[in-house]
Amino acid sequence: MKTYLGIDLGGTNVRVAKIAEDGTIIATVKGPSYGQEGPEKVMGNLKDLVREIPGWKDCVGIGVGVPGPVDTKAGTMVLSTNLPGFAGYPFADDLKREFGMPAFLDNDANVAALAEALVGAGKGLPSTFYTTISTGIGGCLVVDGKTVSGKHGFGGEVANIIIDRNREVVNYLNVGAIENEASGTGLKRKYEEKSGKHIEHTGVVFDLAEEGDPIARECVDEFCKDLGQYFATVCCVCDPDIFVIGGGMTKSADKWLPGVVKQYKMMSHTAVHDTPFVLAALEEPGIVGAAMLPKSHGL
Repeated sequence: MKTYLGIDLGGTNVRVAKIAEDGTIIATVKGPSYGQEGPEKVMGNLKDLVREIPGWKDCVGIGVGVPGPVDTKAGTMVLSTNLPGFAGYPFADDLKREFGMPAFLDNDANVAALAEALVGAGKGLPSTFYTTISTGIGGCLVVDGKTVSGKHGFGGEVANIIIDRNREVVNYLNVGAIENEASGTGLKRKYEEKSGKHIEHTGVVFDLAEEGDPIARECVDEFCKDLGQYFATVCCVCDPDIFVIGGGMTKSADKWLPGVVKQYKMMSHTAVHDTPFVLAALEEPGIVGAAMLPKSHGL
């Protein structure tokens, strides 16, 4: 069975793994990424970690997941907010030269989507649309085992999709952007603004709603409506075989997903009402998905 190297690189930590083509994790090493110290430090550290993987030379390719949009053809980051100095850096070419094997780069949400499409909840289906809902919201369309990143690497950058122009200005995103309105951060913010109370985490909103708190109930209803509209909008563009949902908010999915699906059906054509909504199946989609990048390129 073929094996691949997967690298999950963030601004704080990095993980490197040897992974089989069926998604089985064979070996893993991790450490600080030194993400604020520039490409030379980050890449030197990353290469050292690769060499700690037993049998790394047996792998047929390297895949890397990074935060932010990526030019997948050039193997470079388009924006590098969490990794200063990496915009335009020849990331994939550097690894290819160093280790003598093909190397590929993609956005971290995209590689998670790829993992779910190839060896997770969407396995065997022609198209999967993956959405991660956590502190923010990200997405990716996978068709025939390949992520659709687009010309500029912004394919799947769904956070800025507008679901209501009449909302408040929050940050640099569009007014009414789905990330500001229906991420975990957004739901917590809106409950605290409306109630005047501070809560420890977003899950408290769902608990309070179940207990009959009218403000929490209002916030959860709006959350479900907003996400329902988001998924209906995505379906108008790509009509996937399946919607796969990952991220930290899935821990409370039983309290909101049925409401989202109901709203989705109210705002979409009857022909697409049978599209399944399922939770992500993999425990480590980021690192597995990074390793699947060479596989998606035919290796």
